[in-house]
Amino acid sequence: MNCWKTINFKKEYGLNWLRFISWFTGLLAFILLYVPTTIAHGGNQVNELGLIYLIIALFLLPPFNSFMHILPLILMNKRGKIIDKRKSKIIPLFTRYPCMQLSKMKFLLVALAPTVMITIPGVVLSFLIPEFYVYILLYTSIHIGITCIDFIYIIHIIKAPKESLVENSNDGFDILLKATN
Repeated sequence: MNCWKTINFKKEYGLNWLRFISWFTGLLAFILLYVPTTIAHGGNQVNELGLIYLIIALFLLPPFNSFMHILPLILMNKRGKIIDKRKSKIIPLFTRYPCMQLSKMKFLLVALAPTVMITIPGVVLSFLIPEFYVYILLYTSIHIGITCIDFIYIIHIIKAPKESLVENSNDGFDILLKATN
């Protein structure tokens, strides 16, 4: 295998820039989603009980997002090890490192899984449940901010050759190509 490209987000972009882009994307998503849902719901009252549900859901968002990344690997029966990357003692963040390289399409599926399984249903639910639409939109827009980094991954992977393989490294990932003789 030959390494086509190594991507380390901490060195390439910097943590402050990634946090700012995530925050800005989440804010922009809330603004852009709030206007049409408010127009669709008209003058409906928002249920104040939704704030408690929002706090609980935001507390569970990081492990739920991690699980949505892991779920496609489990469904594809990819063996690997699950690592608990806790930054606090309360909220667990799990990462599963497959023991082998993933093809480009499988890596894209893993990267897009939280968007398909959390963000899209969140937008749909905000139109279907008028009593809690503001809280659902807040949750969804925060999740869009979190998955913004996944889309940076996706941009790099899409630029890779079709037959490339992706392997996790310490602080990023490597895009590998099969060696030609």
